[in-house]
Amino acid sequence: MQASFSIGARENIELLKSKLDTEFALLQNDGIKINCEQSPPTGGLTFLGYNITDYGNSSYSEEETRVIFKHYIANVVSDVILNSWEKTLLMDIIRQNYYYFTTEEQQLIYQMALKQLNHDIETNEDIFVQYLSRKSLILQKLLEYLHTNDRLIIEGFIKFRLKDYLQELSAVADRAVDDFMLEREYKEFIKLLKYFVEIQEPRLDTVQVLMQSTGGFRLLDANNKNISSELLDGFIIESGDPEINFEDLLISALITIAPNTVVLHMADNGQHSRTVDTIKSVFGDRVRCCRGCKICEKSEKIRHNSEKK
Repeated sequence: MQASFSIGARENIELLKSKLDTEFALLQNDGIKINCEQSPPTGGLTFLGYNITDYGNSSYSEEETRVIFKHYIANVVSDVILNSWEKTLLMDIIRQNYYYFTTEEQQLIYQMALKQLNHDIETNEDIFVQYLSRKSLILQKLLEYLHTNDRLIIEGFIKFRLKDYLQELSAVADRAVDDFMLEREYKEFIKLLKYFVEIQEPRLDTVQVLMQSTGGFRLLDANNKNISSELLDGFIIESGDPEINFEDLLISALITIAPNTVVLHMADNGQHSRTVDTIKSVFGDRVRCCRGCKICEKSEKIRHNSEKK
């Protein structure tokens, strides 16, 4: 008795065939032979037809072998949907739902969304877990479908059987748009701050920024003296108040002084990296980073003593 099965698709057909051939080759160790026939494209669809031509000498019954056979198919198809179709589906969702963005903006949103979907070299454990969750969802839907069907058209299966999965992709696209809008607003804000700095006369030639482990900061002049409150128009630069946004306060203070040179003392183990990036964006080549002077050493000692307590 032979088991027949066919898979149709408009794209990625060669990738499907290659991966299925690799998987089915593993069954040959049990003497199970599977034949594949590829039909010419019809109406844009290409079909792969599979038949079990020899059940071999395995301990599995013919019915059990057919179940294993379909598990192999479901595993390969779910992988190809995730790693190939998913990108196309995501781009289609962005173009359809966010048509009012330019092509370039849509591409930026797409790249942000790909990072959330684990299509990026740098990822984290939470994103990988989400990737495995999508894989599990698709795999389960495929197994349910293949239990009663011997013919699969992948694009149709995605459209009508993977609605939950498509909704998840839409949610990812929505988050990517939110991130894009925040980033665009941030860039416009930085551009405005740069303009303020450029049009102001410097009140001091050099300002040194000493960022503290407590979250606050100190501003020193070129002679390592605390900058007077008069220059800061009443800014409070050292406080334990958790409600104070120290990044906004620091940037405002620096813009008020508009120095020709900003020296950042970096002995903080990257704790203030976001603030540092903002200062560099606003002040550009006026910024100089220091990582080893006496001020840095003193700050490091204070930090270590604070951690011991």
